Amino acid sequence: MQELLKAIASGLVEKPEEIEITSEEAENGATIYHLHVAEDDMGRVIGKQGRIAKAIRVVMRAAATRNDQKIMVEID
Repeated sequence: MQELLKAIASGLVEKPEEIEITSEEAENGATIYHLHVAEDDMGRVIGKQGRIAKAIRVVMRAAATRNDQKIMVEID
């Protein structure tokens, strides 16, 4: 799942070498992925009115559902 998130994010940003992804387990059994990008690239990842961020979350949830997982994506 981290590879998929990194592939999506690296296509959007200008500095793909600064992408950092961390994960943690939530209380409800879901995995929370924290996506960290360079300050200049934050707008590219979030998009106007958060549309790109929502799209990233939808794609990640769909991929997780195929693997019987629950995930959440937070962009920091």
